[in-house]
Amino acid sequence: MQVLLAVGFVVCWSSGFIGAKLGAGSAGAVTILMWRFLPLAALLGLAALTVTRASWRGLTARDLLRQAAVGLLSQSGYLLTVYYAIQLGVSSGTTALVDGTQPLVAGALAGPLLRQYVSARQWLGLCLGVAGVVLVTTADATATASAGVRPWAYGVPFIGMLSLVAATFVEGRSRTRTAPSVAMTVHCATSAVVFTALALATGAAAPPADPDFWLAISWLIGLATFGGYGLYWLVLRRYGITRVNALMFLMAPVTAVWGALMFHEPFGPRTAAGLAIGLAAVAVVATAPAHSGDPAGRQRSVSRSPR
Repeated sequence: MQVLLAVGFVVCWSSGFIGAKLGAGSAGAVTILMWRFLPLAALLGLAALTVTRASWRGLTARDLLRQAAVGLLSQSGYLLTVYYAIQLGVSSGTTALVDGTQPLVAGALAGPLLRQYVSARQWLGLCLGVAGVVLVTTADATATASAGVRPWAYGVPFIGMLSLVAATFVEGRSRTRTAPSVAMTVHCATSAVVFTALALATGAAAPPADPDFWLAISWLIGLATFGGYGLYWLVLRRYGITRVNALMFLMAPVTAVWGALMFHEPFGPRTAAGLAIGLAAVAVVATAPAHSGDPAGRQRSVSRSPR
């Protein structure tokens, strides 16, 4: 059962990057994100009025505003950069690898920002993770240079990753435990408002007639959001944040292979080596002995939207 949950989580979460690539061929990032979150916000809003009403009791306006801020960072800001990077030609595997370094970066920053203990092993893991990202990114940039992908496009996913890190710290400062159903509803409603406003302001609200667009939207809602998000919380509650963070590093190789097979994205020896270094990074951190002040053992998980 544990293996099936882990496999399902990795596949569904990775499908978000593939869905973004699938939609990029028929519409811009803002259009895709608007039509992804409008139906989600409507469905979850209806569920909040009926099925999950009890989960909202006792929450204050401050709690909801904090969740809106977390959603703005971990979902709206992050996904916009991911989709825009893929639209610019950055491979889905490279984008997934940058995303996967978020637990390491958050753990490393916990020391200077929150005055928490950060072990030498965690710093080693972070350095390995960064090395893997650099190797894969440079390999991807070399392979796509002839396609006109500009070098600065590879900095876009890093902005999104830092947005996730910021969301982790905002969530970590909250003393109120928010039910996953409430967090998901607030995050999706926030994103629906943000992306609808952006789409209307830029004249990108009208969906294209291309059937591939609606296939991508269905893919993102069904597989990435409900499948990935649901399994994320199930694995988190059963096996803890350390296991979830370890599985996050499997997203990059799975996405890279998936993207190579489905979209013929570059996957050469340098890419494989960079992904292997990334996996080694999480192995170093995941096998570190527990410490009473170690943020890896008690860091609260931010509610993240599958890609």
